[in-house]
Amino acid sequence: MLAVVGTIPDPTIPVLEGTIDFQNGRLAVDGREFSPDRGTPALLAASAVTCRCLQLQPPYAFLVGDEGLGKGSRNIYEYLTRILPQQTFSTLAFHYLQPDVDWHDRILLSIQSLTTFPTLVADAGFMYAAKMSGNAGAYTLFTPDVGELAFLADEMAPHPFYTRGFILQDDEKIQELVVRAYAHQNAAQCLLVKGSTDHIANKEGVLARVSSPSIEAMEAMGGTGDTVTGMACALIESGFDVSRAAWVAAQANRHAGELADLNPASQIGELITHIPAALERALKELQ
Repeated sequence: MLAVVGTIPDPTIPVLEGTIDFQNGRLAVDGREFSPDRGTPALLAASAVTCRCLQLQPPYAFLVGDEGLGKGSRNIYEYLTRILPQQTFSTLAFHYLQPDVDWHDRILLSIQSLTTFPTLVADAGFMYAAKMSGNAGAYTLFTPDVGELAFLADEMAPHPFYTRGFILQDDEKIQELVVRAYAHQNAAQCLLVKGSTDHIANKEGVLARVSSPSIEAMEAMGGTGDTVTGMACALIESGFDVSRAAWVAAQANRHAGELADLNPASQIGELITHIPAALERALKELQ
């Protein structure tokens, strides 16, 4: 089963866990409803729809309220260290969480105690912690944007705020940063670098690029990076090789944006509605 760990920007929400229920545009976890318009709810909704398309059981979620101050993240970290050793998740994805190296390492130790080590995916804050801890190699997929890739490539940066000013003028610079991130062991087995052109890469360098269809409105929309990560998690859970899962997710995300006919006022839920048709199209293109 795929499990996702993340936060909701509402400090009143306690630690929640449960199977995701996504119906009629509303996301429910443990009796609470959330709008899937951005952040972890967008990732969860996209992964739930993709799992349904692939005839997988719905994802499981661990959520907590955290408006960015870290209290909620620490609560869920502590909770996970206690309950993860009793779980049997095959894919485990970590999303928006306050980066904390000490708690990251405790979580990783808990995961390593499992009989079967799950496939690990990290995005956003938890990806930062994975890199900062020196344990990026334990992960199968990171999904950075171009700015976050610069952080992974900077072996001296202890936090994204202190990333050196790498100039990202063209595609060749992304290739250089990918090589640099792997040279310093700061990258997962695969990278899905999200941007105006998406790049799928591993230690050999950039493997593939996805640039079409180009949907201008998606560049300004919050949540489109979350949906592509959610789709990639579900595809990995279904058995896809990680680089192929990353490519299909990136391509399907663009197709969904095109099918939704997005504009600057659109909400991410409009894109999520079109994931089934977009995924079908991307899978045909993969063949």
